[in-house]
Amino acid sequence: MIVEDQSEVTSFLERVLSREGSPMQKMETHISCIFLSGDRAYKMKRAVLLPYVDFSTVEKRQAACLREVELNGPTAPGIYLGVLRITRASDGSLALDGEGQVIDAVVEMRRFDQSQLLDQVAQSGGLTSAIMTALAGAIVQFHHQAPVIHDRGGAANVEAVLKINEAGFATSRAFPQKDVAELTALFRRRLTTLAALLDKRELAGKIRRCHGDLHLRNIFLLNGHPCLFDCIEFNDEIATIDILYDLAFLLMDLWHRGHADFANLVMNRYLDETGEDDGFAALPFFMAMRAAVRAHVIATQAEEAGALAPVLVSQARSYFALAHSLLQPPQANLIALGGLSGAGKSTLAETLAPRIGLPPGARIIESDRIRKSMHGVPPETRLPQSAYRPEVSVRVYQEISWRTRLILARDGTVVADAVFDKAGNRELIERAADEKKCPFSGFWLEADPALLWQRVEARTGGSSDATVEVLADQLSKGKSAIDWTKLDAAHRPDELADEILRQVAIGSAKFVGIAEGI
Repeated sequence: MIVEDQSEVTSFLERVLSREGSPMQKMETHISCIFLSGDRAYKMKRAVLLPYVDFSTVEKRQAACLREVELNGPTAPGIYLGVLRITRASDGSLALDGEGQVIDAVVEMRRFDQSQLLDQVAQSGGLTSAIMTALAGAIVQFHHQAPVIHDRGGAANVEAVLKINEAGFATSRAFPQKDVAELTALFRRRLTTLAALLDKRELAGKIRRCHGDLHLRNIFLLNGHPCLFDCIEFNDEIATIDILYDLAFLLMDLWHRGHADFANLVMNRYLDETGEDDGFAALPFFMAMRAAVRAHVIATQAEEAGALAPVLVSQARSYFALAHSLLQPPQANLIALGGLSGAGKSTLAETLAPRIGLPPGARIIESDRIRKSMHGVPPETRLPQSAYRPEVSVRVYQEISWRTRLILARDGTVVADAVFDKAGNRELIERAADEKKCPFSGFWLEADPALLWQRVEARTGGSSDATVEVLADQLSKGKSAIDWTKLDAAHRPDELADEILRQVAIGSAKFVGIAEGI
C-alpha cells in the first residue's frame, strides 16, 4: 500500500538527472524507483507499507538507504557509493544534499553493464558450469562470514516467514482461497516433519544475517566473477534465516527458469564445500517457501499493473504451482554409478541428478571430491600417491556410505559416484539402502579399454587425479564379479540417464509392490 505521494521528489530527480548530459532512464519495482543517468544509478525507496516492508516515513527510508550501503558494500566492491539526501530549502525548492529539511533519500551507485546481471546472462544462454561453480563458492564465503543470530529456534524462524507469506497472499486476488488454504496446509504439514531438524540447525549456528534476496537478478559478473548485491536491508527479520534458505532462492530461481542442471550443480558444489548434508532434506521445503514469496510479491505488483496485470498474474501462478509441487512427500532413493577411470561416471551423475528426486534433484556423493576434502585441498588440487593408499580408500568409501545414510534417513535421493570395483565397497553402499528400506539401483559403466585410455589421456581439470598409469593398474587387476546392471559407457550421457531412469522406475515399482506385499 502506497502511503505517501512522492511525485514531487520523482519529478525533481528526473529533472536534475536529465540535465547531466546523458539520457535518463527510470525503472520501478514494488518497493523502489531506480533512476539511471550516465555512469550512476540512484535508488529511491517507495513510500509503501506492506506486511514485510515499512517505508512509510522519510526517517525509515533514509535509514534503509544507509543500511543498504553498509550491507552491500563488501560483496559488491566499488558499486555502492553512498546516500544522498533530498532536502527542501526555505523557498520550497529541492536539492541534493542541501541545507534544508530532509524529505527523502537515494542510494548512489556506480552503474555496471546490465547485460552482466545473471538473469540477463541466463536469458542470453550465457550461464556456464564454471560461473555456477564460482557462484557457489562466493555464496559459501559470504555465509561463512555472516553473523550468527540466536534469537529464536529454527522452526520458529520458518514459522515467521510462513506468516509473512500468508499475509502476502491475503492482499492479493490472484489465487483462489481454497488453493491458498491447501498450500498453507501443505506448508504446515511439512514444517511439522522438519521442525526438529530446523531447531537442531539453529543450535548449530546455521541461522545468520544473510542476503535474503539471493536470486539471479541480484547477482552480477564483475570481471567475470559473480558478485552478490541488493540484499534485504529493510527487514532484519526476513534476512535472518537459515543459510540453506538463503541459498534456496537462487536454486528456486534457476529451477523456475528451466535451468535444473545449474540448480543441481550449485546445490552440490555448495554442499561439497560446506558439508551441510544434514540440511539437504529441507531444501525442497525452503525452495517452496521462496516460490511462495515470489508468487505473492508478483501478485501484489499485479494489483497496480494495469494492462500488464494478466502477465504478472500468470507469473505469480507459475510460482504458486512450483511451490505446491515442491511440497509433495519425498521418497528416498539410492543410485550407485561404478566403473573404471574414464567411464564417464561423474559426467553421467551430473546429467542424471537434476532429473530424480524433488528439486533441486539428487545429492551427488563423489569419491574424488570426498578424498580431496579429507585432505583439506580444493577439488582441482592434485594429491600425492599416498592419498590413494588402500587404508585411505577404505575411509573414503566409509565416508560415502555415511553421507548417503545421512541423506536417505530423511527421504532424500542420492547418486553415489565411485569406482566400486571391490565387492566390499559395493556391499557397503547397498547396505545403506537396505537399512533405510528404500530402492537401490547399481549401474556399472563398461567400455573398451582404448576408449577409457583416450578419455583419461584427454582429461583436463576436474576433481579426478586418474592418469593412464592409474587406469592401466585398474585394468591389470581386473574386477570381481559384478551383479550391477551393465551400461555401455560409449553412449552419450543423456542416453545413459534415460536408460537409468527407465530402469529405476521399474525397480521402484517392484520395490513398492514387495513392500506392500503385492
